Amino acid sequence: MSSSQTDKGDRVLLADIGGTNVRLALMERGEIGQIEHLKVAGFSGVSDAIASMLSRHAGRPPASAVLGVAGPVENDRCIVTNSRWVIDGPDLQKIFAFGSVHLLNDFEALAWSLPALQPSDLFPVGKHQSTIGTPMLVVGPGTGFGAACLLRRDAAPFAIVTEAGHSTLPATSEREERVIGHLRRRFGHVSVERALSGSGLENLYQALASIDGAAAPNRDPAAITQAALDGSCSISRAVLDMFCSLLGSVAGDLALTFCAQGGVYIAGGIVPHFVDHLLESNFRQRFESKGRYESYLRNIPTGVIVRPDVSFIGLKAFVERNIAAAGVSAAGRNP
Repeated sequence: MSSSQTDKGDRVLLADIGGTNVRLALMERGEIGQIEHLKVAGFSGVSDAIASMLSRHAGRPPASAVLGVAGPVENDRCIVTNSRWVIDGPDLQKIFAFGSVHLLNDFEALAWSLPALQPSDLFPVGKHQSTIGTPMLVVGPGTGFGAACLLRRDAAPFAIVTEAGHSTLPATSEREERVIGHLRRRFGHVSVERALSGSGLENLYQALASIDGAAAPNRDPAAITQAALDGSCSISRAVLDMFCSLLGSVAGDLALTFCAQGGVYIAGGIVPHFVDHLLESNFRQRFESKGRYESYLRNIPTGVIVRPDVSFIGLKAFVERNIAAAGVSAAGRNP
């Protein structure tokens, strides 16, 4: 963005686009308006969804757009994971006469939100104090597994997007090794998101049932979670326990990778449904259990983001940071 394209008083279109849902809002003078929730299946493409939303808002059109998208962004373009939508920044700029369009990976948007989160936005897992100015990490089991880190050591924060969900899933017990062996026979490479995702819950359920020789009815992720929490299915309970343990191991590995002393925050649509179970599970023990670096990890806070539509906090922060930077540059050129 440049100051000539977007001023602090201009309207900015914000969007959080996933494989199933798209949420849109207008930001004006630093305030985010009502967030509209639409279904991806109801529109042929993102431009139709944006046009539908804008048709319900009078006044001047947005000067720019910042879109968080569930997929890798390359050359201002993204093919949304688990969707037929293709998001093309230059095309949207032409269609809507935006001064600029920025595409952010959805976890990049979440990373930008982290410094602005309030205590009420979080469910803490343990009592620990973050170190000001150090990297902050967000991870999230959902349709897949995402992770991004906000670096804050320099004057200007910078978000790093990862493909951690496709890294190799670690095992720290014989039972986990057997589960991973079962998944390896199905998938070949067993990535983190083969276990830590919605479909990952189903994968763990099928693997544990097979290993234990148990007859288990077909269950979707929601049914597995519910059966685990109400105690009606021992296999489902074992699945949720293993899910929490593996999440702790992976989150701890990523905390070490990024030296995330600013905290590790869990996002996504899965874990907020069982935060009490996570607190009582081995999550935190596995997070810290890294041999010689156990004391290092012991001081890093972990928590679950429970605020709805938190991505919009990150999109707003991204807009304000870029507008401020552009304004400073412009002022320097034109004293």
